[in-house]
Amino acid sequence: MARNILTVPTTAKAGDILELRALIQHPMETGYRRSSEGVMMARDLIRNFTCHFVEAGASGKAGEGELVFAAKLFAAVSANPYLSFHTIAFASGSFLFVWTGDNGFKQTERVAITVR
Repeated sequence: MARNILTVPTTAKAGDILELRALIQHPMETGYRRSSEGVMMARDLIRNFTCHFVEAGASGKAGEGELVFAAKLFAAVSANPYLSFHTIAFASGSFLFVWTGDNGFKQTERVAITVR
């Protein structure tokens, strides 16, 4: 499991513009560098990031709910990628953050929000 930091408001008024921020600790190794012994290092990249909004009462499996943001990441992305994006609060529920990548990497986090 990778360490991540999510900044998401836990409460909001209907219609508020929310800034969501996600940072994940990951080396993002390109596969083009050599180790100190001269051996090529294996590629290890996060390839995709998605954030879905799942209304309260829905099942909330990955890929369900309304897509809020999606990104494809490539070798040029630095280690510990940081993403910031905006959405509008319209209902209570949760944001589902999913990172997937090479070597079977998958990290999922959920943050609940209450909209008044």
